[in-house]
Amino acid sequence: MRVVLAEDLFLLRDGLVRLLEAYDFEIAAAVETGPELQRALADLEPDVAVVDVRLPPTHTDEGLQCALEARRRKPGLPVLVLSQHVEQLYARELLADGSGGVGYLLKDRVFDAEQFVDAVRRVAAGGTAMDPQVIQQLLARRANDGRGPVDRLTPREREVMELMAQGRSNAAIAGSLVVTERAVAKHTANIFVKLGLEVSDDDNRRVLAVLAYLDRDH
Repeated sequence: MRVVLAEDLFLLRDGLVRLLEAYDFEIAAAVETGPELQRALADLEPDVAVVDVRLPPTHTDEGLQCALEARRRKPGLPVLVLSQHVEQLYARELLADGSGGVGYLLKDRVFDAEQFVDAVRRVAAGGTAMDPQVIQQLLARRANDGRGPVDRLTPREREVMELMAQGRSNAAIAGSLVVTERAVAKHTANIFVKLGLEVSDDDNRRVLAVLAYLDRDH
């Protein structure tokens, strides 16, 4: 699997290269600036891009904007964004096309190699990998805006929804919450009914449905 990696800090970039290579990824390019990333994504056609939000020369949202432009040119290009903070606008931009193959992880909350590698593989396969804090803030935004359906979820349904939006399967959710898969399926069905979404047993489709709900303005 070919990866384009963009990170401006040398030690972190070098560490990510070594980590990914240890798990049999091929590093097509490891770059440190926005223009380099733009060229690499256009010329190398990687299987997945792992991108820091803030890159030189602007140190604002250069990495994200390069990734979004690449996804406009090649719809569905898998992109895993790394960030220091939860920035809802960036998360919403990344999710806007609803096509999957996206991830948003906080650098200081990636606790082990397998967690990170799993996220890269999941995104590369067209799935999602969203940090729980991103999901919680998107949920809070919906609730604080007075958009009723989120308020109608029970505390347990909110827990299930947060895990579902991270890309977890029913089995994984059940294991995390120490309940049965049947109970998770029931909660999931209730969530979709309350949010007015189409019920789906496909993990990726239901994640996208939930994220689309969290992202929409009305």
